[in-house]
Amino acid sequence: MGRMTSRFVVVLLVLSALAGTSRALAQATEPSVARRWNDLLLASIRRDFGRPTIHARNLFHVSVAMWDAWAAFDERAQPWVCTERHVSPDREAARREAISHAAYRVLLDRFSTSPGFPTMQPQYAALMTELGFDPTNASTVGDSPAAIGNRIGAAVVAFGLADGSNQANGYANQVYQPVNPPLVVSLPGNPNVVDARRYQPMALSFFVDQNGFIIPGGFPPFLSAEWGNVAPFALTPADRVERVRNGTTWRIYDDPGAPPELGGVGDQLWRRGHEMVVTWSSHLDPSDGVTWDISPGAMGNVTAPTSGDYEPYYRPLDGGDIGTGYPLNPVTGLPYAPQLVKRGDYARVLAEFWADGPSSETPPGHWFSILNYVRDDPRSNRRIGGKGPELDPLEYDVKAYLALGGAMHDTAVSVWSVKGWYDCSRPITAIRRMCQLGQSSDPNLPSYHVDGIRLVPGFIELITAETTATGGRHAALKGYEGLVAVRSWRGPSAIGNPATDVAGVDWILGVQWMPYQRPTFVTPPFGGYTSGHSAYSRAAARVLERLTGSPYFPGGLGEFRANQNQYLVFEDGPSTDVVLQFASYYDAADQSALSRIWGGIHPPFDDIPSRGIGDRTGPRAFERARQLWATPACEGDINGDASVDGVDMGLMLAQWGSAGDADLDSSGAVDGVDLGLLLAAWGPCAP
Repeated sequence: MGRMTSRFVVVLLVLSALAGTSRALAQATEPSVARRWNDLLLASIRRDFGRPTIHARNLFHVSVAMWDAWAAFDERAQPWVCTERHVSPDREAARREAISHAAYRVLLDRFSTSPGFPTMQPQYAALMTELGFDPTNASTVGDSPAAIGNRIGAAVVAFGLADGSNQANGYANQVYQPVNPPLVVSLPGNPNVVDARRYQPMALSFFVDQNGFIIPGGFPPFLSAEWGNVAPFALTPADRVERVRNGTTWRIYDDPGAPPELGGVGDQLWRRGHEMVVTWSSHLDPSDGVTWDISPGAMGNVTAPTSGDYEPYYRPLDGGDIGTGYPLNPVTGLPYAPQLVKRGDYARVLAEFWADGPSSETPPGHWFSILNYVRDDPRSNRRIGGKGPELDPLEYDVKAYLALGGAMHDTAVSVWSVKGWYDCSRPITAIRRMCQLGQSSDPNLPSYHVDGIRLVPGFIELITAETTATGGRHAALKGYEGLVAVRSWRGPSAIGNPATDVAGVDWILGVQWMPYQRPTFVTPPFGGYTSGHSAYSRAAARVLERLTGSPYFPGGLGEFRANQNQYLVFEDGPSTDVVLQFASYYDAADQSALSRIWGGIHPPFDDIPSRGIGDRTGPRAFERARQLWATPACEGDINGDASVDGVDMGLMLAQWGSAGDADLDSSGAVDGVDLGLLLAAWGPCAP
């Protein structure tokens, strides 16, 4: 009887252990509560106005709220806004509840005026209820997890009302005014522009923003021209300069210096940059017979410059950059399968994939979606930097979101501080104005003007009697002899139904040139220099590399599918399935930057300096997040001060023989092996 009882007890213990393992596996595979709230945040952005700066801030502040709620129940982690410390008998349950209340409060605040709020607010409440929490409980009194989360949410909301964004007044600019009158897009040329180098609003019958919402009044004001006043995450006063214009002080972070200037310093770069935008517009035709291998075996694997002589990086006539791809997949060691597609399909898909158009998360949210895509891949892990013990899903997610959110927020502060100060034009302003003035290549030819556009045979030409003769390449432009023609995307006027029509490419009047965009959008409502896409993408690539410990997507391949005749919004297409493929995060970032040239939104001189900004904002934000995590900067840095020294040795000796932070080899006990690892790492951590 005694043996039967013993066996029964053993069976119960085994079953109990298996049940515990099952629960642990379920927690490891189910989305964390932070991921659930991040998914709702991204859905909220898709249903709000397309405002990348504001949504970079929303992504960051919701991430801060979740991080502070997690850190409130940790002995070492440092909150960012609300520095509370609490102990709970069920710490993980308390964290889930506090995080939910904090995120819920911030979402209610940030999206209360959104056109999508009537759709999203019930979803916020439904998630609270599903998780077992009361959405009506707004109490901030006491030390219950709900009260703690509500206090943290309230603290983040209060911080946002005082962070320099002017949220209380709808984020309106307080001093900025454009120097140029609006461009009437429906009319040819740009006759009323005061300075073609400066930002110009558009005059449209109505404006539909990047997320598909109609803006009354035709065109919104310059978005976030004074965003340099917004409180950053990791940027410091040492990272900025201050300049004065019209009695107002402008803060500029990571100042890349003045852009090239027509008629001034960098005149040739300014001209060649706009010529390249026109030239690449001629690639947007799937019937031109040009086919490319767009697999990582033929594209990518190139170091993009961030300053200096950047022109050799581009292929100015053919499109794209000089990257030749990877001989073998750097993760698997196997060759990539070729993917042959039409260049016109690839360029259009790339332009629309990264344009973050209707129902998108905007560029900063796009990179959160990519982070979640990487996170969901079964080949990825939850080790910060790919090293050390695997974190539970909630801890990994709150840390990852804090780092990426901080990077996206600081990138917005930096780039838009540059945009507001330099106040630079978009290609539609410059190209239409230059084409209206004429050509600047040869004073002996018709329509010469020193500030006109330069002629590029096959792409930018003068219309002559010979070229408009029957069968001539400009025959459709007969009657416009002496004006400038560009071989370009024909524009929205050639599209009756975007679901079935393709504009194609042909010779059109230069004064009628259009970016590859919708006629109700045309160009983003803020200055061009520098590129937000380039900086957001580069900063995100830096963060993802540091988070995962690898520059490569899991398995060396990230894929995003565009189905035949279903994906494009501006016109019908693509004509075949196109799968965008990236080996590394940097390859994806590079293609994001290139997409803006094909889309007619940025010349190269907007692109390259912005990559340099992302190279700085991404690592700074990650390092600041790591400090808040209290995560060692390198192996042996037990106290997280970026140096392996006597303090770390003292902590190791205090934990000798037991498990703890000093168990560097994760063996379950601190011993001589760990001491050897610590001594081998002695000194400052490498940057």
